[in-house]
Amino acid sequence: MAGRGKLIAVVGDEDTVTGFLLGGVGELDKHRRPNFLVVEKDTGLTEIEEAFRGFLNRDDIGIILINQFVAEMIRHAIDAHTKSIPAVLEIPSKEHPYDASKDSILRRAKGMFTAEDLR
Repeated sequence: MAGRGKLIAVVGDEDTVTGFLLGGVGELDKHRRPNFLVVEKDTGLTEIEEAFRGFLNRDDIGIILINQFVAEMIRHAIDAHTKSIPAVLEIPSKEHPYDASKDSILRRAKGMFTAEDLR
């Protein structure tokens, strides 16, 4: 991938994914796999987890944005991811506000710094 940046993957509800696609985030890789998953009421946990793990294993993805309510469904898979790239960021959705206490990545990051480090 010399000369090209990495992609952003999005896992979330229809409104969230559509917004990012309208912003130009949507791509297909050389195997015609999209860099997004729309999670609907009938989307199974297995499908969500497989898509998430698939995004983790793609070397063309640098950031995975996931609605926090979806992240809660596959928390074990998110907690198991310890590499810095792709970075996993939990974001709110229209129906579910962001709750920092549920964000395991944020909790991990907070544990890396002391109050004096931030001065």
